Amino acid sequence: MEKIIRPLDVNITKLQNGVTVITEMIPHVKSFSLGFWFNVGSRLESHANNGISHFIEHMLFKGTQKRSAKKISEEIEELGGYLNAFTSKEHTCFYGRGLSSHLEKTFDVLADMVSYPLFKSTDIKNESNVVIDELDDIEDNPEELIFDKFESIIFKGNSLELPIIGTKGNLKKFKKRDLDDFMKEHYTFDNLYIVASGFLQHKEVVKYAYKYLQKDLGKSNRAVLEPVNTFRQNLYIKKETQQTHVIIGNTTEGYNSKRRVEISVLSNILGEGSSSRLFQNLREKNGIAYQINTFLNSFYDISTFGVYFSTNDKTTEKALEIIRKEFVKIKSKKVTEKELNRAKEYIIGNMIMSMESTNNRMMRIGQSLIYYGKVRPMTETIRIIEAVTPKMVQELAHELLNESELVNVMLSGKNKLLEKAA
Repeated sequence: MEKIIRPLDVNITKLQNGVTVITEMIPHVKSFSLGFWFNVGSRLESHANNGISHFIEHMLFKGTQKRSAKKISEEIEELGGYLNAFTSKEHTCFYGRGLSSHLEKTFDVLADMVSYPLFKSTDIKNESNVVIDELDDIEDNPEELIFDKFESIIFKGNSLELPIIGTKGNLKKFKKRDLDDFMKEHYTFDNLYIVASGFLQHKEVVKYAYKYLQKDLGKSNRAVLEPVNTFRQNLYIKKETQQTHVIIGNTTEGYNSKRRVEISVLSNILGEGSSSRLFQNLREKNGIAYQINTFLNSFYDISTFGVYFSTNDKTTEKALEIIRKEFVKIKSKKVTEKELNRAKEYIIGNMIMSMESTNNRMMRIGQSLIYYGKVRPMTETIRIIEAVTPKMVQELAHELLNESELVNVMLSGKNKLLEKAA
């Protein structure tokens, strides 16, 4: 099947103050997505200040020297747009969407938020309670909680073990000075990527950057990432839930390796989509596990890869047995060309369809700049996917699904891991 991939109409300008501006012109839309990306997340935190990146993300919406929290929302929403933000372990993004005629106003508001946050003590106290509620929601959500616990054990001893949301103790003690100091260190011009996608002109976005980023945000001392060693130990989390939740996983290549794309093909064959091996064997053939999927969660220099499922207590052992058999099968026998091509088409098709959203395009460009130092063309990713062979899949399976190196994490009211060991 021939893929028609039009080249990106992307322009990049490095401003004198160190800010990088990247835009993509899409002539057939009437809207835009605009993101202010900072190369900072929980990976640059310590146990003492864990959660501060995510907390600052919340606090930037609480008001500036010339806008209240309500005014920040109203100025964008009265124009039919919206603002949002997210924090990951390696970066933070504040973004807005709207009609192209309102791009300047959205830029103005986002620039104001990152340049002149107030950090009032009353707002800090109130918002800490909001984030603690968010943390409690995670504790009540086994699917989210188990992934936090999995990363806390497999990355033990490295800052990647820290949860993005932080701890209740830290959230209760953050002061204005803590937030100001952290922003001064990391929310700097040379750590800022301004990314916009939609019906817009590059020179206009550059003009807005000079016009609205008046405050000198300074330069950062680039943090050197500590090497990550995989810590292999099984973990049981006792929690009274209706279902038993399980992760079986390992670490593998990060964004800095092209093999990560090749691993995504293995992941797809094994457990992504309803035609994948695990979905068919657990759910369709045996009626086990409503939730069953593989995952590939990536960072700059490392990823986690594995299987997540949830099922009732009585069928947990059977589910584990089926999964282990599938691991043996994919290691011992090469996948067919037909199955491999299905996985390739699924990944490529989803990737191309996602590009029909300006927001997805903006996100892709932002992540590409941060992780690759360039806007990597989709054609380059597609070439890597199409070059994957049955032999490569089998070799990756041997490397990643070695039973003795897999970390098992279970969340339930009964410790099946202990029973198995006994």
